[in-house]
Amino acid sequence: MADSRDPTEEAADATDSASTDAEAAESDGTEPDAGAGGTETLSTEELRRQVEEQYDFDDFGPAEMAEMSADEWEAVFDADSWITGSELLDRVEDELRSNVERREVFAVVERVGEGDDDRVVAYSDEGYVIVRPDGSIQGTGTILRDVEPMIALCAMEEYDVPEVDDDAGLPHPDTVPEGSGDFGNRMLQVVAGATTLSGVLFLLVWLASIVDLIGIGFGGAIIVTLGLFFLAIGFFLFLTVANARLSDRMRSEQYRDRLRAVGAGSDERPSFLPEEAFEAGGRKLEEAMERIHREAIEEADEGSEIQSGDR
Repeated sequence: MADSRDPTEEAADATDSASTDAEAAESDGTEPDAGAGGTETLSTEELRRQVEEQYDFDDFGPAEMAEMSADEWEAVFDADSWITGSELLDRVEDELRSNVERREVFAVVERVGEGDDDRVVAYSDEGYVIVRPDGSIQGTGTILRDVEPMIALCAMEEYDVPEVDDDAGLPHPDTVPEGSGDFGNRMLQVVAGATTLSGVLFLLVWLASIVDLIGIGFGGAIIVTLGLFFLAIGFFLFLTVANARLSDRMRSEQYRDRLRAVGAGSDERPSFLPEEAFEAGGRKLEEAMERIHREAIEEADEGSEIQSGDR
């Protein structure tokens, strides 16, 4: 026998049934089916493949780390597969020395301590960082921000750490050249000399016309204007070269002063660093470096307060 129910009543019953199913799913702590048009949750393997396609881990840095979500980070960086211990410290040391050699990081890099006290320490005139075998770090300043992304990269088996020499690091202060743009300065000097010479020739032609050696008619005003213009351009270019050379010399001297401050090129560490703590490594080194940093901050605060009082 045919069903005599109204189609609108059947639609209402279907809607009520769907609502009941959804409420039951929520009460059980499960999500209702997404259906054909819904978006399925990606598995860990799928998410890992998606992240590996999106990011280039050979050129992976803090900017890329900030873009990744927590799920993407956990999918790619499996904690059980991370490199730790002495091997991690070896990789971090090589990565740091490579960055220092390329002038991307300014720091003295040392390996101190043995066994459980084994540490990689890097220090500069603006801070320090100590890397432990488990990948945790302690430090402050710009060097800390430089090293943080290196730890994650060096802990990945897929990341190839560059090979460096054992003596790779900051250069000796005496080997720093006066300037780096010598070729550009020389080329600018050639242009300035040619421009100045052209200006002088224009003026000589004008002077020759005045004493009736050369007849140029009404072109004398144009020639003297060109001569003065070329002389002004040549003088400006020579001034630019002199300023560039002076700036290069000042920057080189400042860089040499920073190198001397951290003891680069010397067999001895700066006097403010604790020798015994460096020999021991481990927790003793961490406590000594933290104390030195705290004292430096207190001294800087006292100096600023004295200056404020003098004003």
